[in-house]
Amino acid sequence: MSINMDLIKELREKTGAGVMDCKKALISANGDIEKAVEILRKEGIAVAEKKGARVAKEGRIESYIHPGNKIGVLVEVNCETDFVARTDEFKTLTKEIAMHIAASSPRYISVNDVPQDVLEKEKEIYATQARNEGKPEHVIDRIVQGKIEKFYQEVCLLEQPWVRDPEKRIKDIINEAIARLGENIIVRRFVRFELGKD
Repeated sequence: MSINMDLIKELREKTGAGVMDCKKALISANGDIEKAVEILRKEGIAVAEKKGARVAKEGRIESYIHPGNKIGVLVEVNCETDFVARTDEFKTLTKEIAMHIAASSPRYISVNDVPQDVLEKEKEIYATQARNEGKPEHVIDRIVQGKIEKFYQEVCLLEQPWVRDPEKRIKDIINEAIARLGENIIVRRFVRFELGKD
């Protein structure tokens, strides 16, 4: 099947993937752009998983001050080499993450960072709410699990829907960058300041 350059260009603009990767994905998807996007995203996740074990000690500390000077963010994002840390794409990624933190106010980086006592307290609250609503005991665990997933999306940076495209989570945009840049990328730490709040 021959794929025209306009389709390849459109897919590149949507995903940031290379020309040959876009062409292969479009051939696999029989020219269907949405299917090709899905193929590239799956490949990006596979690449990201392979690179996830590699050490990332380079990177940059990005700052963002929201207009009006009432919210500020510092975030450390690591990659494997200084070369990648200096690329415009990596700088853009770190700026996007800092702006997202300012807008969405996460409390933790990942699900693994949520303290056990905080998690247990949330589960207890959700279980009590379900019982108070008269839910049968045998479905309460499922209800609690569903609410915990939503809780993670509210408080964990990597699980939050990206402010620029809520179809993607922050971990998706990081995984896509890993696939394009060919290096492991991790958010090491962040701090968010809001005037008058502790």
